[in-house]
Amino acid sequence: MDATPLTRLDNCPAPAKLNLFLHVVGRRADGYHLLQSAFRMLDWSDTLSFALREDGLVRRVTEVPGVPEEQDLVVRAARLLQQATGTRLGADITIDKVLPMGGGLGGGSSDAATALIALNRLWKTGFDREALAQLGLRLGADVPFFIFGHDAFVEGIGEKMQPIELPPAWYVVVAPPVTVPTAEIFSSRELTRNTEPVNIAVFAASATRNDLQAVACKLYPEVGAAIDWLAQFAPTRMTGSGACVFAEVGGEMEADEIVKSCPTSFRAWKAKSLTEHPLTSWID
Repeated sequence: MDATPLTRLDNCPAPAKLNLFLHVVGRRADGYHLLQSAFRMLDWSDTLSFALREDGLVRRVTEVPGVPEEQDLVVRAARLLQQATGTRLGADITIDKVLPMGGGLGGGSSDAATALIALNRLWKTGFDREALAQLGLRLGADVPFFIFGHDAFVEGIGEKMQPIELPPAWYVVVAPPVTVPTAEIFSSRELTRNTEPVNIAVFAASATRNDLQAVACKLYPEVGAAIDWLAQFAPTRMTGSGACVFAEVGGEMEADEIVKSCPTSFRAWKAKSLTEHPLTSWID
């Protein structure tokens, strides 16, 4: 048995996710919206690395444009795990940020989940999946999904998840030149908040949509323009609260051709579905 102490974890992926659909089915008394969605992970990721510190300090050693260190969900996740476990260890954290921010791909939430999973391992704090997910929910409604680690039918404010089995797929994701603030979309008076709930057993065959899409397109016409362009190739919808849009395509070659033809006003990427989170084996 290798007794070498663990001092760092490098190249830990934080994958993107897609909302295959997103329905707003109600609103709680505290203002939180009740949702239904199908979440799917992609093999397109930010990458984080963690170096152990014995002095308890948590430092982000790379700049993330527009995100001060104290507001970064990764730093907040690390400090939350410290507080919850009482560990005296710290970490230097490096982030290679490639997922577009404000794109509805869950990048910040995924980064936070990867931080919780990796630091729980590095610090040997021993939290199980459920305990990490409860911590993650305090950081954001999408964080528990990445700790859950599997495609999921999601309800509530994002905390109720059931695993679903989806066939492998290739996607093209397009980012228009705009960032869409989630709070702005959810606070709009024009947002539909009473969509009839769908059943997990039939959602794939149901007439689904993204209830936030119409509001986002009205406030940010660039989102609608991206949908119109990508829809030439395959049925297209927005993910999350935007601004990114996506389409399932026939395979990698088709995805490559679409990405090559993307106008310079947008950015486009290909991505393949993941069956499970790359770090899922690190927690019980």
